[in-house]
Formats: sequence, C-alpha cells, structure tokens
Amino acid sequence: MGYRVIVWATGAIGKTCLRAVLARPDLELAGLFVYSERKDGVDAGTIARSAPTGVLATRSRAQILAIEADLVIHTARLQVPYETHDDDIIALLRSGKNVITTAGNHYPQAHGAERARRFDQACREGNTTLYGVGMNPGFLLERMVLGLTGLCVELESVEVEELLDASTMPDPDFVFNVMGMGARTSDVDLSTGALAHLYDQLYSEAIQFFGDRTGVTFDSIESDHRVLPAERDLHVSAGTITMGSVAATEWRWHGIVDGARFVTLSVIWTMDPTMTIYQGRDHWSVEIHGKPDLHLTLNMSDPKDSPLKTRAGQYITAGPVMNAIDDVIAAPAGIFSPEVFAPYRRRQDA
Repeated sequence: MGYRVIVWATGAIGKTCLRAVLARPDLELAGLFVYSERKDGVDAGTIARSAPTGVLATRSRAQILAIEADLVIHTARLQVPYETHDDDIIALLRSGKNVITTAGNHYPQAHGAERARRFDQACREGNTTLYGVGMNPGFLLERMVLGLTGLCVELESVEVEELLDASTMPDPDFVFNVMGMGARTSDVDLSTGALAHLYDQLYSEAIQFFGDRTGVTFDSIESDHRVLPAERDLHVSAGTITMGSVAATEWRWHGIVDGARFVTLSVIWTMDPTMTIYQGRDHWSVEIHGKPDLHLTLNMSDPKDSPLKTRAGQYITAGPVMNAIDDVIAAPAGIFSPEVFAPYRRRQDA
C-alpha cells in the first residue's frame, strides 16, 4: 500500500518535490499547502505543470492538519528568525504526520535539551518522526564527508567548502532579506546580527552532528565571516544588485578541539560567479587531513533537454527528501538521525 503525502509550500524546492511525488506510483498526494493567495484553490497539477490531480492547494493550516496522511514534505523557505516554522512543524507532528523538512532541524540536539525536547515530545504525542535534511546542511558534512572519514586510521582535521552561484535564485525576499544580498556592506552584520543568528543556528547543527559522530567534544564553534561588494551592477533573477552593495557572503565556522580547528565548514554564496576570486573553483571541495590525506571535489550540472526550469541545485536538495521517505515513515517516534556506517571515531585513552 502506498503512502499519503502532503507537500507544504511550493517554492523551487517544493515544486520539485511535488513533481516527484506525483511521478511515484507508491505515493498519493493527499494535500498541498501554499503561502500565496494566487495559488490558493489551484489544482496541484497546475502548480506542478502536469495533469490535474483533483487536489486543490490551500492556505488553511487547519485544513491541512485535518487531512489523514503518512507524511508531510515541509519545504517552507528558511526565514529570520530560525525558529519561524517551529510551531507549524510541531502541530504537524502532533496531528499524526511524519515530517521531512528542508527548513532546518537537521540536528535539534545541537541547541540543547529543551529545543530537542519540544520536537521529541510532539513526536511522542503523534507517534511520528521528524527529519531535517538537505544537501548542505543535511548531507554533505553529515553523511558524505563523515563516511569518508572511515577511510582514515587517524583524523586530524576536515575542511569543507561550498561555492554556490546564487544569481539564478528567483525569490527577491529570500535573496535580499534572508541572504543579505544587495544591502550596503556596512549594514550586513555577519557576526551578531539576525542573519548571523539564523545561519549560526542552521550550520552549527551539521558541525555538532559531525563532532558527536566522530567522538569529539568541541571547545567552541568559532566563526570567520565576510561580505564582498559587487564590482559592477548585477542584473540577476531576483532583481538588481548595484555596484558596491553586497554581492557575496562568505560564511565560515570552525569546530575547535584542544585549541585547534578540527572541522571547518565554509559556505560561500555569490551573485557574481565571474569574480576573479571564484573562477575555476568547484561547487564543493573537501580536504581531509590524517592518515591518509583525502581530497574530494564535487560539481553538479543542470539536466539537459528538460522542458522544466528545475535546476541542479533544486534536484540535489529534493533528492535526499524523496529518498528518505520510506525510512522516516518506518522509523520509531522521535527525531530521526541517519546512521553512517563505521566513520572515524576518536577513542579515549585507556
């Protein structure tokens, strides 16, 4: 018997997941939540640019909560503050629906027992499971790089860098307000401002997960961020970024162990990939230092000859969501944390 699935939100990732749900014979679309008045009442097939489904999109949270379903694919846009979607996710879990979300919550335990307890309690009440996933965070450091450490007899440090061309992102609110692009460089505070809190919360979960699985205790997680100005006026999908305003944000976090950097996670978003500093660099690069040293590069490319406008970055985020459905539904109630077989683990001296 197939699973009944609700898709929550239809931005770029949500529509990619919606199409994937409609394409799978083992899944039945049970409901569709949207934020836009324009999409309210529209057939899900129309939104997905496919055949009619008979399922109409709704902006009513109460209506979605009342639907019987096995799972909600929650792809709401990440927002300031980080906790924006907590109440919705908790309500869905309590209503008896498992939740896979791309809006954080990859490892709530990283923020202390109280935050984890809220989600875990909702899971117990609804006999449901919560799983936060994506490419980065959610996959790259926590699964791919963690798995690679299993090749090492000794592990000294890990460096992971993401470089993303963000110029094709279409949502102005996300680009200018959540990413901080187009603002005056003096107005964007990557150390203590709202954006810093948002991304510190989000990416520290990946670092803490990695530390817990490799058996280390961090002295601290230190940040090392900067913004770069546009060298010219940029006309990107979300609008115009004027010369001198923020065209790139470089986020870096370092997990410190015994006074040294054990893991560094760098996330670089640029609206101008032609900038000299970024030319010739890979989408993701990994340096593992130990015995042996390991070097990994990973790149992605858009599908060829596709009638859809779906980009590689959307598929690479939707893939981990869709492929986790069976395991999340089958998991016991609680916060789901994927196991990676036999990573490197630091042993305490006997």
